[in-house]
Amino acid sequence: MQNRFCVKEMYENYIFDLYGTLVDIRTNENKQYLWQKMSEIYSALGAHYTAKELRTAFRELEKEMVAELPEYGEPELGKVFAALFHKKGINCNGQLAKSTAITFRALSRKKLKVYEGVIDTLKELRANGKGVYLLSNAQSDFTRPELDMLGLTSCFDGILISSEEGYKKPSPIFYQRLLDKYHLYPKTCLMVGNDERSDIAGAIAAGMDSLYIHTEISPREPIQKMATYHVLDGDWKNVSRILKSTM
Repeated sequence: MQNRFCVKEMYENYIFDLYGTLVDIRTNENKQYLWQKMSEIYSALGAHYTAKELRTAFRELEKEMVAELPEYGEPELGKVFAALFHKKGINCNGQLAKSTAITFRALSRKKLKVYEGVIDTLKELRANGKGVYLLSNAQSDFTRPELDMLGLTSCFDGILISSEEGYKKPSPIFYQRLLDKYHLYPKTCLMVGNDERSDIAGAIAAGMDSLYIHTEISPREPIQKMATYHVLDGDWKNVSRILKSTM
C-alpha cells in the first residue's frame, strides 16, 4: 500500500468502478458451449442459427455498431441480441432482448463474487453521511441483474452504466454526467478503480482525486502510479483503511 501524499484528505463523495474493483468476475465469450447453447435458444424461438453462424453474426453486428460511435462511445448490446432475431424474421421486443442478454451473460460467466469487505465498507461510508456512487463501463442488461444478485444495488446513492449513457470511461462526458446528475463537485470526490487509464486518468481529467487498486483482473500494463492513493496488493482491507481515513 502506498500513498502519494501524507496530508489527510476529506471527501464527501466516493465513486467506484465495479468489475475488478468491487467485484471479481471472470467470463469467457469464446467457448463453444456458449454459442452452441445460444444457437439452440435462438432456434427454439424461431431464429435458426448454427453456433458458428450465430457467433459470426453477433460479432459483425457488434463491430458495425461500434464503428458508428464517437470516441469512448459505448454500444448497447441489447440491440445486437434483438437484431439477431430480426435477421431471421422474428419479432423481438425489449423484454425478449433483455432476457436473451441475461441468458448469454449467465452462460459466459465463470465467476462472480464481491471482494471481502466491500459491502461493509460501502455501508459504513453511507452511514457516515458520504455519497456512494457507481460509475461502470458495462452493459446494463448484464450488470444491473448482477448488482441485484450480489446485493450491491442498495449500497449506492446513484448508479451510472456506460451502455445506458452512451459513453464509457475515460470519456469526460461520462464523468460529467455523474457530476451533473447528482450535483457533485469534483474536489469533494474520490474515484476508486482498478484501471489506470479509464478510472484514474479519467478521474484526474475530471478534477477528482483517485485511489488505484491493483487486482488480478487489472490491465497488464506497467503501473504509472498516477493516483492519489495506491493499493498494489489487491487487499480490500487496505482499501477500506484508506477510505475510512479520508472520511
